[in-house]
Amino acid sequence: MSIILEELGQRVKEGDRVKAKELTRIALDEGIDFKEIMKGGLIRGMTAIGELFGKGEVYVPEVIMSARAMKESMELILPILNESKFDYTAKCAIGTVKDDMHDIGKNIVAAVFAGSGFEVVDLGVNVAPEKFLEAIEQGAQVVGMSALIGPTMPNMKLTIDAIEEAGLRSKVKIIVGGALVTQEFAEKIGADAYGKDAFAGANKIKKLFT
Repeated sequence: MSIILEELGQRVKEGDRVKAKELTRIALDEGIDFKEIMKGGLIRGMTAIGELFGKGEVYVPEVIMSARAMKESMELILPILNESKFDYTAKCAIGTVKDDMHDIGKNIVAAVFAGSGFEVVDLGVNVAPEKFLEAIEQGAQVVGMSALIGPTMPNMKLTIDAIEEAGLRSKVKIIVGGALVTQEFAEKIGADAYGKDAFAGANKIKKLFT
C-alpha cells in the first residue's frame, strides 16, 4: 500500500483534518485512483477509530474529529465520484426526525456510513416523513433516522407508517438510533435494525445487503 495512503489513514484516525485533506490532494495529484484513496486511506482511518471506539479506548469527541477529517477530505473526491460509477454497498438517506434539531450524532453516522462504502444523502435535521418518502422515491435503499430526545422518538414510528402507507416499505431497509433509542423500541416501531452507535449501525446495514 502507498505510504501516502497509510499516512492518510493515520491522519483520519487522529482527526487531523488539515493534514488529511492535504494528503488527499497529494494522492490525487500523484494519480492514485480515488477508490484506492477512499478504501486505503479514508475508510481505513474511520475503521481504525471505530475499532478503538468499540473497545472504549476513544470517545465521541475523537470520533467527531475523525469524521470531520474524512468529510473535508471527501470534498476533494466528490466531484470525481459524482462522475464515476463507484460500487456502493447501498444508497442511504439519513436524517434527524421531525421536531428534533440535534445533528452531532447524525453527522457522525453520515460520515461513518460514507466511510463504510455507502452513498449517503444527508437530509439534515427536523426531517418530515415526506422528505424521507421523497428520498426513497429517488432511489434510497436505506433510511437512517436519528432522535436524541424522547418527545421526538414517536416521529420515527410516524415516518415508518408513512412509508408503509405509500407502499414503499418493501423497497427500503430502516435503521434507527439515538441516545434513548433501544433495540426493543426499534422492534416495536417496525425498524429493520437498531444502531447503538454509528459503527454498529454501518455493520448491521452491511449484513442486510450481503
